Amino acid sequence: MSHATFNRRWATVLLETLTRHSIRHICIAPGSRSAPLALAAAASDKWVCHTHFDERGLGFLALGLAKTTHQPVAIIVTSGTAVANLYPALVEAHLTGEKLVAISADRPPELIHCGANQAIEQPGLFASHVSAALNLPRPSPSIPARWLVSAIDTLLAQQQHGGVHINCPFAEPLYGADSNDYRAWQDELGSWWDSNEPWLKYPQRSHTPIEEDWFFWRQKPGVVIVGRVSAQQGQQVAEWAEMLGWPLLGDVVSQTGQPLPGAALWLGHPSAQLALSEAQIVVQFGSSLTGKNLLNYQNDSGTEMYWLIDALPGQRHPGNRGGRRIQANISDWLQHHPAAPRQPWCPQLAPLAERTRDYLQQHLQQFGEAQLAHRLPALLPENGVLFIGNSLAIRLVDAFAQLPAGYPLYCNRGASGIDGLLATAAGVQRGTGQPLLILLGDLSALYDLNSLALLQQASAPVVVIVVNNQGGQIFSMLPTPVSERERFFTMPPSVDFRHAAALFGLRFAQPGSWQALQQAVEQGFSSGITLIEVVVDGDEGAQTLAHCASEVVHL
Repeated sequence: MSHATFNRRWATVLLETLTRHSIRHICIAPGSRSAPLALAAAASDKWVCHTHFDERGLGFLALGLAKTTHQPVAIIVTSGTAVANLYPALVEAHLTGEKLVAISADRPPELIHCGANQAIEQPGLFASHVSAALNLPRPSPSIPARWLVSAIDTLLAQQQHGGVHINCPFAEPLYGADSNDYRAWQDELGSWWDSNEPWLKYPQRSHTPIEEDWFFWRQKPGVVIVGRVSAQQGQQVAEWAEMLGWPLLGDVVSQTGQPLPGAALWLGHPSAQLALSEAQIVVQFGSSLTGKNLLNYQNDSGTEMYWLIDALPGQRHPGNRGGRRIQANISDWLQHHPAAPRQPWCPQLAPLAERTRDYLQQHLQQFGEAQLAHRLPALLPENGVLFIGNSLAIRLVDAFAQLPAGYPLYCNRGASGIDGLLATAAGVQRGTGQPLLILLGDLSALYDLNSLALLQQASAPVVVIVVNNQGGQIFSMLPTPVSERERFFTMPPSVDFRHAAALFGLRFAQPGSWQALQQAVEQGFSSGITLIEVVVDGDEGAQTLAHCASEVVHL
């Protein structure tokens, strides 16, 4: 009986166990040590298999899939640095809650710490950035199959949010025909093979905490802050706040429609601060706020009571404000805490938001990064999805745009890195199957350039807008020394993205006006994948944001 065959049996039982936990998508990178796992996945019709040659991009592809399917996504990589390349995606998932199951193949124990090739110490590699980990023994027929399925069921029962890590050492040989050898070992699980249930169930007890004094607080003047929530939740919160008559301060990622747009600018206005000082309670949904003024209000609101509702555990308020930290599903919480119709108590904010909108309309007439952010809603595809990169791009959209309520928006705002953005967006597209608009900066695009290969397999049109502002212009807004800013901070790459488009066989456009950009985007959404490079004057976007912020406070 071949040991290669038993490796395959072991891998088959492992992956079958995962399917009992609503895991359908599996992302696979090439590797020899992981061959038993990859071949077992390929042999089962229960898996939707995705592949990528870059493990870092593969991890973010899985992250994007998890964001949109709301299900755990599995990842298979080989041993060595391949495993370490999953670290950034697992860090992001730990902060934003998507469930990833990282499965790493490994050398057997006798090949560790002896100079063997491609052998590193993999158990515990992801430290506190995964919620649980399982270091499996070398596959052996002496270990009952029921132990393997029980161990995996127990691991996944601990996965309330974020990633888990399963480390799988395999001894050679790794390849061989899938014969009937060791069938008795597998058949020990009996009728489990014909069911869809886990071998070992851990019933989850969840409930929505009820704030018994809500009927008291909903009669008081309150403010609603909305951070990162789902599109459905964003609409629900907006309706809830409108009925209460409470002003809603929506972050760019809130998907609420931002009924008081431009808050990132006008919140610094003295009249806004005076009006909001009358509030007695703030109710915040979601976290990961973007704008500095909204963050300042979050920290310094001075209200009598502050509630923060988020499905993720732990402290979600960077200012460590006292009050109530309520862990709950936002939709369920809203249902148990209904609004009562009331007239708006703070009518001063709507005219201020309107004056800010008029100001932006008048002052953002020149084609560039700021105007693109302001007019971004006009570029959104019908029944589509938007993905925004980090750094300056999302700050400009937060300050200048008013995105439609409930329009699906995705981003990586946990660790807020610029790595893996294209790969995450590719996962979002595969998970939704909808047309996708991506907006990100030049350094972000370069950082993840090889993930353009993932977009080649998109099931609907994709338009990637890369703003080439000659480097990391977010540093133009920070007190970086001018003499060293370019060399050590912005680092302009001096590249032409038409060559990247040609490398991956994508359509390319480099519009020089708003009308040309609109036309290029419209053509892009007719079919295929299009890379659009918008070349702008260096720090124009950053300087425009700073200028507008200083002007709006005097409107």
